[in-house]
Amino acid sequence: MFYDEQLLSLTHRFEDYQRHYGAVSPPVYLNSLHLFPTFEEYLDADTASEDCFVYGRVSNPTTRLLERKLAALENGKDAAVFSSGMAAATTAILATCRAGDHILSMRDVYQPVKRFMSAIGVPRLNLTCDYVSGLDLGEIERAIRPNTRLMILESPATFVFTVVDLRAIASLCRKHGVLTYIDNTYCTPLFQNPLDLGVDIVMHTLSKYLGGHSDVIGGALIVNDESLMRDIARNVREYFGGILGPMEAWLVLRGLRSLDARLKAHQQTAMRVASFLEGHSLVRKVYYTGLPSHPQAETISRQMRGHTGLMSFELDRPKEDAARMINQLKLFGKGCSWGGFESLALCPLYRASDEEMRFLGLQNRGLIRIHCGLEGEDNLIGDLRQALDSIEACEPARPQ
Repeated sequence: MFYDEQLLSLTHRFEDYQRHYGAVSPPVYLNSLHLFPTFEEYLDADTASEDCFVYGRVSNPTTRLLERKLAALENGKDAAVFSSGMAAATTAILATCRAGDHILSMRDVYQPVKRFMSAIGVPRLNLTCDYVSGLDLGEIERAIRPNTRLMILESPATFVFTVVDLRAIASLCRKHGVLTYIDNTYCTPLFQNPLDLGVDIVMHTLSKYLGGHSDVIGGALIVNDESLMRDIARNVREYFGGILGPMEAWLVLRGLRSLDARLKAHQQTAMRVASFLEGHSLVRKVYYTGLPSHPQAETISRQMRGHTGLMSFELDRPKEDAARMINQLKLFGKGCSWGGFESLALCPLYRASDEEMRFLGLQNRGLIRIHCGLEGEDNLIGDLRQALDSIEACEPARPQ
């Protein structure tokens, strides 16, 4: 009989109901330590084993269940979960790089990762870092040095959702002995599996779609290399103490149950919203991976299986009118993050410096990023329409 293994991993896989008195929801092991029948058994405990637990800073039954599910969803051999997405991202750097190593990164990866490199990685850890677009294989190869150890990717990437050819980049980096890391939060494992394309480390921010309810902070790393996982989980996470707590792990397990259904709803709504925005006279450009107008549509068709609720767009107006439009929205909250049940809107580059805009290769500080939540596509389109109409009826704002 044929089963969709991903859907089973979201729901039943790895869950031993009889072990927990038939409970359909796994228990939360809110304990800091585990006891052994004898002192000798404690001494001989194999903490690398699936069913051996000693101390909560190292492992926990609830978090381990989540790790097994995430590894299966990404077609990986193992996963480690963390107290935040940044804890996961920085662990990937610390587990793969040593002082004196060189890192390559896409310019438009998650901003705090770049800030970590400038504040900690370069001045305190003696790493060096160069940035590339990710769209030009020749540019990447020219930037690789003899001491390049890691390339940091995000696809689709922040701001305008650039999509890069993961298979080609992973192959090029492997040829030069460079490990590859990707933030796969946007797509989730249901819509993209970078390990299958040759990427070495996949990261997810559990706070977004995998949690799905805006009530948990967490991160995860998934790999196929067991030695690399030992460095991640044993040599960095264990010593820095960044493991995800059991209650947070349970919340993500709960979020996984509905992930497939939620993503379908986010995608359906976002497709309609993107099409509406693309047809509006006040909108200059829409950046959404589901639109045929996306500049990397051919790459998207090869490596992605779906699209989520996040997009950005530009108005044919000054940035001040973008802020005014956001303030006119009734159903879109004004806040950071995304991936929860709620719709959100903001201008992420509103106060960006000239230097930062040049670095990113972008020009419009009025770029509006929205997340399409679960309030209903007609409701969200109606809200966007009234906000756009209110701005269109006014004279353009004078730049401040």
